[in-house]
Amino acid sequence: MEMLALLRPLSIPSCPSNIHRKHKPLLQNPNYRISCCSIRSPAINSEDASPKTEYKPGIIDDLFLSLFRNKMIKEVGWDSENPGYDGLIDVANRLVTKGRSNSDIRDTAVRILKSLFPPLLLELYKMLIAPIGGGKVAALMVARVTALTCQWLMGTCTVNDVELPDGTSYKSGVFVERCKYLEESKCVGICINTCKLPTQTFFKDYMGVPLLMEPNFNDYSCQFKFGVPPPLPENDSSLKEPCLEICPIAGRRKEVRRQNDAVQCPKCIGWTPGWIAIRNPFP
Repeated sequence: MEMLALLRPLSIPSCPSNIHRKHKPLLQNPNYRISCCSIRSPAINSEDASPKTEYKPGIIDDLFLSLFRNKMIKEVGWDSENPGYDGLIDVANRLVTKGRSNSDIRDTAVRILKSLFPPLLLELYKMLIAPIGGGKVAALMVARVTALTCQWLMGTCTVNDVELPDGTSYKSGVFVERCKYLEESKCVGICINTCKLPTQTFFKDYMGVPLLMEPNFNDYSCQFKFGVPPPLPENDSSLKEPCLEICPIAGRRKEVRRQNDAVQCPKCIGWTPGWIAIRNPFP
């Protein structure tokens, strides 16, 4: 219980000092690119979507949002005039449209996550807690803390059972009913590059807990699987998703492209001829 109390400052699951150099070749592998394309995921019809359980943020949630937004502002060097969550989404959009590469965006997101914790806490957790019970205790603990402290960012979420690599079932999962961050940003690139990949890297590298995040771009739900390592990028279906039909960044790219072909969706920043893209980035 004392350790859980120490972990309550955790403000996001998701949603960074620098990534260990040993991981950069994987994230910058030219054979691994997330591209936008003319085929897009369908927009969600609110009438067809499952009922959404609305999470009502409290005072503590507002403090978490303010802390997280300030960390993002410091990294991006820009703030939105919009207050609250809308402003946070504006800053996230700014992060991915500043002309950085996807790997730079992910590095920045990891630094933001890392800055939310006292350095000693992360080191002690990885050294003392992560090895207990083959990693199951650490995975269970972060799952519960994530579900308790991060609903302001993602919306209603619950702890559930997930299957671990050894074949056993364990309550180290967090199911997000309808991710507010994805729903408000409406962008696969923002989800992948500022949330999924950086969060997986952060928990593994700095807390010693493997994590697989499985966002569903059809209903905006997301399954966190603590204790489960992610697949290789080329085998991760989430990284092969096309742009959402309602993506505002892709829409702006399409308009600007009529005058300047160099402008691209953040999902394919850094794309150059000759590199293997999952799908053709130009409609």
